[in-house]
Amino acid sequence: MYPISMLQPTLFPVKTLSVSEITRYLRELFESDEILNDVWVQGEVSNLSRPASGHVYFTLKDASSALKCVIWKQTAWRLPLTLQNGMALDAHGGMSIYERDGQYQLYVDAVRLTGEGALYQEFLRLKARLEAEGLFAAERKKPLPERPAVIGLVTSASGAALQDILNTLRRRYPLVNVILASCAVQGEEAPPQITRSVAALNAQKEAQVIIVARGGGSLEDLWAFNDEAVVRAIAGSAIPVITGIGHETDITLSDFAADVRAATPTAAAELAVPDAAEIREQLDDLANQMVYVTQQISVGERARLQDYARRLELQSPLWRVRNGRQRVDELQVRLISNQAHKRELLRSHITNLQKRLDNLSPQAVLQRGYAIVKTAGGELVKSVRQVHREDVIDIRVSDGIIISKVVTEPAKEINGGISDG
Repeated sequence: MYPISMLQPTLFPVKTLSVSEITRYLRELFESDEILNDVWVQGEVSNLSRPASGHVYFTLKDASSALKCVIWKQTAWRLPLTLQNGMALDAHGGMSIYERDGQYQLYVDAVRLTGEGALYQEFLRLKARLEAEGLFAAERKKPLPERPAVIGLVTSASGAALQDILNTLRRRYPLVNVILASCAVQGEEAPPQITRSVAALNAQKEAQVIIVARGGGSLEDLWAFNDEAVVRAIAGSAIPVITGIGHETDITLSDFAADVRAATPTAAAELAVPDAAEIREQLDDLANQMVYVTQQISVGERARLQDYARRLELQSPLWRVRNGRQRVDELQVRLISNQAHKRELLRSHITNLQKRLDNLSPQAVLQRGYAIVKTAGGELVKSVRQVHREDVIDIRVSDGIIISKVVTEPAKEINGGISDG
């Protein structure tokens, strides 16, 4: 190796590449290499970063080297596990170069925990086959009952998952009864026991929902729930099934087959039953509504009864008697009024007649200067022929009687004159 100052110019021109050109050339070499574009890289996660963009950046390192890794947002949310610093990981993807920094990176599209490669490949193979059969189709999912009276539990009788579920059920909905179909949840005996437990609960037909659960563990620990027979038993259950297997990041084929997947056994219990506090609030609301409706009905019925009572009273004999009495009183008043009116008319008529009679009475005539003459025998003198000389006659005037004696022979009026008789 010679110092730069000692290099002699060549007779033939040499092509000079810019940094961008050499970097682009190397990127094209990386991306055209079949091995580098479909590679699994094993290492320990470090420098993990999750910016607001949603992409994930980290470094895979071993004892002597480090490799920058990138997971795009669209891939990151589909990862089956949550990355953490210090995690031993197998990352799959393709190698390329980030031209701005001239840095080669692994663009990751899948991850698995170190040592789980073969199991994970079997998981993917079985998942693809069962999914192609339609075993995981959404239209196969059954709805959960709102308030189950009986819940079937498929889990280990000695596991912590059982106590977590029972405590949650006791807290949220103590009315529910539990049927435990105990089984192994790990090892070779687990798959047939889980399958038999699901079948037994279906045959018993008492449970309205089944919870299949166990606590967290590695992929090997949870592998019983990836068993094809277990997955088919869950998918074929006539009773709705909730799975609560492992932790939130653990996914098994049983979760895909179940009607509802819960993140944990506790979450499965919460999904299976309603919250008693919420039910109490609903009951309080219903009670208030019932009181209001009852009051409204009572008011309406009271008004209706009052109307019926009023109509019945109008039709009752007593009401008719009262009306009759009132009618009699009215008629009596009218009769008295009519009688008084008639009396007044008669009185007025009599007064008129009295006036006419008074005007025609002899006394009235006498007051006008006329007199009534009677003989001593009381005979009314109408003619001079009735009286003779020396007769005594009574002459009645308006204020008394005059006794007179005829001293001459009365003269008779003839044709306007007077004759001696």
